[in-house]
Amino acid sequence: MQETPNIKPVRKIIHIDMDAFYASVEQRDFPEYRGKPLAVGGSPTGRGVVATASYEARKFGVRSAMPSRQAIQLCPQIIFVHPRFEVYKSVSRSIREIFSRYTDLIEPLSLDEAYLDVTEDKMGIGSAMEIAKQIKKSIKEELNLTASAGISINKFVAKIASDINKPDGLTFIGPSKIERFMDDLPVEKFHGVGKVTADKMKGMQLFTGSDLKKLSEDQLVSNFGKTGHFFYRIVRGIDDREVQTHRETKSLGAEDTFTYDLTTLDEMNKELDRIGVTVANRLEKNQLKGRTVTLKVKFSDFTQITRNQSFAHPIGDLDTITETAKQLLEKLDLEDKAVRLLGISLSNFHEPEVKSRKYKDPEQLELFPFGS
Repeated sequence: MQETPNIKPVRKIIHIDMDAFYASVEQRDFPEYRGKPLAVGGSPTGRGVVATASYEARKFGVRSAMPSRQAIQLCPQIIFVHPRFEVYKSVSRSIREIFSRYTDLIEPLSLDEAYLDVTEDKMGIGSAMEIAKQIKKSIKEELNLTASAGISINKFVAKIASDINKPDGLTFIGPSKIERFMDDLPVEKFHGVGKVTADKMKGMQLFTGSDLKKLSEDQLVSNFGKTGHFFYRIVRGIDDREVQTHRETKSLGAEDTFTYDLTTLDEMNKELDRIGVTVANRLEKNQLKGRTVTLKVKFSDFTQITRNQSFAHPIGDLDTITETAKQLLEKLDLEDKAVRLLGISLSNFHEPEVKSRKYKDPEQLELFPFGS
């Protein structure tokens, strides 16, 4: 008697992404903000950075992580409101409760987005598309908010799908359509491809997934480092990552590669202020505090260093993060050096420093890339 081969079922993955989450909660709770360009975070005085912009503000080009001064220039009538993170956390818990009606395989990425594996759903519905519709309907009826959903057989494609028809979108990319979809996808739409990498790809005449597919795995690794292995698989629609219900975040932060080299400490400090806001917002969204702040610096000759400072107690406030990063920067020998990239991250979330651990160089710990 022949043994039946053990064939894995095709997975059913949903990526749910709330639409302009912070701004939408503010517009829901305060009718006077509805239909108006709104920025959560930042300041009408021009200080600070926008955390989230409403869709009305986005029509003027206002985006998250944009300096307030620039947002005001683009949209003089924009309204700035202070973030209410406790409210956003409460709403996020309610959204999570809706997810849990259908599956326990939930991987939160932040307060406003998550992956769900509904290959076997609690209600026996069977259709990932129907489950996504029901989740969106419940969020709308119970919380008066909208969400966009992407459905596919893996996390990468589901995440891209959720962004296609925002706001209030619902997009399914089935197995037979994945290869064509990836072929046509512009390189800048690939999750993990930032502006600098996208520009490099375009300089190599690589504009879409089909262009990337022409390169061998060795060629991709040669040009893009270890990420080349990921590009090789993902452009073919291959992503075996499981939905992780207990993701352990080892470090979280942000970095930016500049279009021109920074040569003065004032320029660098201004960029650290901006990056620090992004880091503080991400920590707040993920409800994390860390004991170790790490500064990453890449120079124009592509040499790279990291420096860190640890605290006795967890920190997560903007002032401490940015001031620590600036102090670490000031200790470096920057004479005759131009900076191409700056980054800040926090780590050491769950345990105090263990003194018995010995590192050859504690200031060179590899904590990047961010957001593991």
